[in-house]
Amino acid sequence: MVRHAFFTALERVPLVDEVALIEALKAGIIAGAALDVFNREPVAAEHPAVSLPNIVATPHIGFVTENSYRVFYSDTVENILAWLDGAPIRIL
Repeated sequence: MVRHAFFTALERVPLVDEVALIEALKAGIIAGAALDVFNREPVAAEHPAVSLPNIVATPHIGFVTENSYRVFYSDTVENILAWLDGAPIRIL
């Protein structure tokens, strides 16, 4: 990655070598990181990511938008009503 690059991690699977990422951020090898997940959650207060100025971290809420909640909850109500009517939908 180039020095002005920002790394993002939004996936639940532990794909990121956090130690290497922290070292790259401390050394200025990359500009920053945006992290919505960590290999171990909840993140401990002493985790290096908590104090680095070039990391933006969120507590696994990167998906939260008004629209995503609107779709999620309207689909949920629709699923419940269909099930109560004896005609379930979105069956897995």
